[in-house]
Amino acid sequence: MKMLIASVLLLIAVSSAQAKLKCQDKQADVPTDFLDMTRGCIKEVRRQIQAEIDASMQYLAMGAHFAKDTVNRPGFSEFFFKAAGEEREHATKLIEYLLMRGQLTDDVSNLITVNVPQKVLWSTGVEALKDALKTESKVTKSIRQVIEKCESDTTSNNNNDYHLVDYLTGDFLEEQYHGQRDLAGKISTLDKLMATQGPLGEFLFDKKLLD
Repeated sequence: MKMLIASVLLLIAVSSAQAKLKCQDKQADVPTDFLDMTRGCIKEVRRQIQAEIDASMQYLAMGAHFAKDTVNRPGFSEFFFKAAGEEREHATKLIEYLLMRGQLTDDVSNLITVNVPQKVLWSTGVEALKDALKTESKVTKSIRQVIEKCESDTTSNNNNDYHLVDYLTGDFLEEQYHGQRDLAGKISTLDKLMATQGPLGEFLFDKKLLD
């Protein structure tokens, strides 16, 4: 009986000590004077993050398709997997930008949704490259939409976010335009090769992509 009473008293003592030692997570009192992004602009940036993730998922599907044993186009596969990584990197940059501006303090569970790619099969490399160009064009238009909103957000008097507009124009659009031109050139070259060499042309082009 004495042992039982001693055990109960020990448990009570431990519970009491744990209650006293329990960490109280105090809500941080961070000043908000430096927060100057408008609601409409923030919404557009968050939408663009999702657009970049969607593009990344589409490129992952392309890379996986051309990596299959039944297709076996390692050059195309590597090219599209790299493109998927670049789109994911763009999304990361935008997330980091929101963090820098102090605009990512709420629940981020609704920031990114993993959507199923719209297409998962391609009959030729030309078809895939044309779809990639469409994807890049869509992303480019989406970035311009963000720029337009952040230049003149009617939800606030301070309606021109010069820094973000400059960042998107100089870094993101520059890369988009170069990427689109590169894809257009690849489509032209491969289309001509296949017109004269047939499937052999695609095989040779795939090997060139590995270089």
